[in-house]
Amino acid sequence: MKVGLLDERRGVRSVLQVPLYQAKADFFRMLGHPVRIRVLELLQDGPMPVRDLLAAIEIEPSSLSQQLAVLRRSGIVTATRNGSTVVYALAGGDVAELMRAARRILTEMLAGQQDLLDELRGTGSGTGSTSNTGSTGSTANSGRATESTANTANTANTANTANTGTTGSREKA
Repeated sequence: MKVGLLDERRGVRSVLQVPLYQAKADFFRMLGHPVRIRVLELLQDGPMPVRDLLAAIEIEPSSLSQQLAVLRRSGIVTATRNGSTVVYALAGGDVAELMRAARRILTEMLAGQQDLLDELRGTGSGTGSTSNTGSTGSTANSGRATESTANTANTANTANTANTGTTGSREKA
């Protein structure tokens, strides 16, 4: 199945026919920035003016503007102007459901990581649960692996979520 997508590279707006799997990959790549994920999390509670998004995310206004533009161009959020205030909202309920699904998936992955960490430390219940789908790498430094696992579970801190499965490369033996 081929899907028509707008190609906005170099300011050209033409419809491209791409396979559905490519369209899905492009969609998830568009979501692949911690600020964009945080914006979508915040907008789950309802429309928000840019000033409130800035206060909640604590980044430079130009950086937030750039990320909001990506979300707006993709059609995943909408923007309305009320005087000098621009208010953003999710374009549909499916986006909020996607964010909830991502949280469930991460929770399951992290539960498996915690089980494996407990087993490696010898504190596990002996159930043999080793389905570690998002390995944190070496767990020799127990404090860092646990901290990373705890931080990843907190989706409000999306910078840590982006590091899931990569802590092994940063740990020291």
